[in-house]
Parts: sequence; C-alpha cells; structure tokens
Amino acid sequence: MNTPIHAPSSSPSSSSSSYMLRPPSCLSHPSRNIKCPMLLPQAICTSQKKYWCFRAHVEASFNTNPLKNYTSVSCSTWWSEAQSLVSYKTHNKQLFTVGSLATSTAQDVSDTTLIGGDKIGVLLLNLGGPETLEDVQPFLFNLFADPDIIRLPRIFSFLQKPLAQFVSVARAPKSKEGYASIGGGSPLRRMTDEQAEELKKSLWEKNVPAKVYVGMRYWHPFTEEAIEQIKRDGITKLVILPLYPQFSISTSGSSLRLLESIFREDEYLVNMQHTVIPSWYKREGYIKAMANLIEKELKSFDCPEEVMIFFSAHGVPLAYVEEAGDPYKAEMEECVDLIMEELETRKITNACTLAYQSRVGPVEWLRPYTDETIVELGKKGVKSLLAVPISFVSEHIETLEEIDVEYKELALESGIEKWGRVPALGCEPTFISDLADAVIESLPYVGAMTASDLEAQQSLVPLGSVEELLAAYDSQRRELPPPVIVWEWGWTKSAETWNGRVAMLAVLLLLSFEFTADKGLLHQMGIWPLLR
Repeated sequence: MNTPIHAPSSSPSSSSSSYMLRPPSCLSHPSRNIKCPMLLPQAICTSQKKYWCFRAHVEASFNTNPLKNYTSVSCSTWWSEAQSLVSYKTHNKQLFTVGSLATSTAQDVSDTTLIGGDKIGVLLLNLGGPETLEDVQPFLFNLFADPDIIRLPRIFSFLQKPLAQFVSVARAPKSKEGYASIGGGSPLRRMTDEQAEELKKSLWEKNVPAKVYVGMRYWHPFTEEAIEQIKRDGITKLVILPLYPQFSISTSGSSLRLLESIFREDEYLVNMQHTVIPSWYKREGYIKAMANLIEKELKSFDCPEEVMIFFSAHGVPLAYVEEAGDPYKAEMEECVDLIMEELETRKITNACTLAYQSRVGPVEWLRPYTDETIVELGKKGVKSLLAVPISFVSEHIETLEEIDVEYKELALESGIEKWGRVPALGCEPTFISDLADAVIESLPYVGAMTASDLEAQQSLVPLGSVEELLAAYDSQRRELPPPVIVWEWGWTKSAETWNGRVAMLAVLLLLSFEFTADKGLLHQMGIWPLLR
C-alpha cells in the first residue's frame, strides 16, 4: 500500500471545501484494522468485515451456484449488520454490499444449467434524454412530473402535472441552448442501445443467450415500452440492471418505483421471476475500467503527477441522504476510494477530490458543489485538473455541456491552466464484460424469492426484487422527505418556500379560472387584455 496522499492544508470548517484526503475504504480490505462510521444508519465497519442486508432475518445458502466462494449469510433487522462468512482470496475479492453483487472473477462463470428452458431477459434502466430540440420541453415535463424530482405536499399533489408543465415551458429555452451546443440532442439513447448490443454479444459469448432491453425513465424507449416487448418475447426470467453504478432514490429508486406500479397491475409480470442489481460500483471490472480511462487521460498532461483528479458526481438533495437513508453518498465516496486504490497499484498517487454537480432550486444538496470547488482549487494554486464524471456511464448533457463547457470555462477563469476530462465508460470492453458477469452471477437469485415469500421471509441478500429493494432503501415508500422543514415561523427558508408555494398555487388557480370562465377577475379589472 502506498503512502496516503496528503492535500494542502485548508480550513476544516469550510463546508464547500473538497480538497481533502480520499475517504478510507472501510469495506474494501478485510484485513484492515481501520474503524470508521459508515454514512448509513447504525453502521460501523471494522476490520472484522460487517455487511448490510435487508429487513428481517434471512439465511441463504449458495453452495450449488457458480459463486463458489459464497457460503451463507445471516441477517437480523433492517439495515442490520451481518458477520460475513465469505472466504477471500488475495487476488479475487468477493464482497457483499447492500444492493451490490460485488464479485468479479476472471474465470468463465456461465453455466447453461442456470438457463434450462427459461427465456432470459436483461432490462437496462437509464434516465433518457431528448433526441431533438423539439423533444426538450416534453422531456422536461416528464422529468418534473416525477414526484421524486419535484416533491409537493400531499394536499398539493394534484398540482404535480400543472407545475411540471409550467416549469418545463419556463426552462425549455435555456435547455434547448444546451442541447443545441452538443449537436441538437442527447446521445444517451444511441449510446445505451450500443451498450445493450455489446452486453448481449458478451452474454452470448459466455454461453448465456439472453435478450437485452432498454427502458428509459423520461423519454423513448420508455420503461413501459420495454416491458411490453419483454412480454411479447415471452421472457420468463428477468434481470433488472440500472445503468447507475451507485444506488440513489432519485435515479435507480425512481425507476424501481415505476416498475413496482407496472408489475402490480399485470398478471404476466406478477408471475415472471425477476431480480434487481441495484448497484455495482464495487465490481472489479468497473473499477479497473475507470482506472484505465483515468490512467490514459493523465498521460495527455505534460506533468501527469501534478494533476488533481477531480471526481464530479451528480448531486442529490441532502434530505435524501439524511432523512430517507439514501446510500448514494456513502457508495460514491467508497467508489472513489476503490478507484484511487486501483490507481495506486499502478504507481499513480495523484491527489484527488470529489464534488457534486447539477443542483437545482433552493434546496440544500450534497456538498461540496462542483462549481464552488473548482473556484476554490484555483485559489489554492491547482494548475492542472482532470475531471472524472463518476456517476455517468454514457455521455449526455451533463458531461458534454455542463462539464466540458461550463466547468471548463469556470476552471480556466479560476486560474487552472490545464484541463482534461475522462470520457464516460460507454462500451469499454472491460466494463461491458464485467456487466455481463454481473448478470450471469445474478441468475441463481432470479425467482429465489417470490411475492408470496415476502411477508414471511422479506429479502434476499445481496440482490432482491423491486418490492424488496424499495422496502429496504425507502421505508416510507411513496413519500420522500420534504426539501426543507415543513414549516417554521419567522423569516426562514421554510417560510420563504411556503410563501412561494402559496403564491404559485394562487397564480395557478387564478389562471385556471381565467381560462375556464368567460369573464374572469382579470377581465373585469382590465388586466387580462394587457397580459395577452
């Protein structure tokens, strides 16, 4: 293990500072004697390796499946700790994580007995993006109509779609400018289709003749469209694989919520066996693929050893983590640590930092913020910066425009002289092959627990069904914590937020009345003709 990387001293009280040591990876090496608190409820990770499981007591034996090194797992209450009975090998770590099947081996783990007469399907989940400028406004409407994106109090839930229409129309012109600057549309669908095709080829090469489908959350092909195709093809076993390395309520969780509602209403889907791989950031193939890209881009700098590696992740509201128990922040920090440890094995010991981008609205998001961190690094004298979009596996507006244009310009203005950016993984061979292994390794778990088993046995470790994962990651199910305290008296952020909500409600009601009535209040006051 190389000597830890020390960053220049900075004030520990600065909330926006991210110029720091990498967070220690408590779970990546069982031999460590490091103790540190996890950013998940009640978690303490020690050298004795403890792992998370979902809800009630579960015991599972996997002695007959290809995961030869797994023996058994015993778990107690929700987010309880479990003593690992997994045997480790020096060059073949096998890690259980919450929502992460972290095994990755060099051997061919495929086994035709896993398939038999079943028709295997893989459903890739992603965000989606407008393919033309005309798609921008309806795409934004779909985005903001999702209660996981804009959350209203229950009494105002009927305003979700009217508000989404208002916000999407207001934001569309600015968003169109961004998409116009990257070619007139998002490349996300094309790249995801390419990933699906490469994943299918890799699965077939490993003797698993599976069909791969793409389901987008907010644009075509919608998840509902993918599900209909899955039904037409007669798929009997389905592996659901969100293309988000780290789990978050707002990304994978939102897609799982949608799938839950679809599954409940369809008899075919109720009977179809499935499992979900909710996150896979600890997989060896993913870590190595990221390290490969970083190592390659570092070589483009005149002095690679002086480059600050700048991990930029998509942000989420702070309330998701602190109140809803979203594991996103903990998984993201551990992911960065694992990548840097892989780089250290290659004698790359650059300093690194992690920040969060793409925040919107007055809500407090995960800190430090990417834009503020870039300015701070410039003030500290950093001259070379390599941006790494760690939460994205495909290029889209947040990499091609936000990072490549906005943040690059900000960096140069802040005194950073050399700028580079690691490309998204795309169809990187090591990454695709590892995704195929993840699918194959999950097959023994498909249908291991059915809907009738849920009340009696709850969840399967480490994978689970849509219902199980939502129960584990979001105990309140359809109600997420509000972005600010519901109400406080006085001149507070909460009061300002509620004043804005009440004012917007009044405006919407007034406009609705004007559209439906022949002569509304604005007509009578002589104001409406002026507004028109």
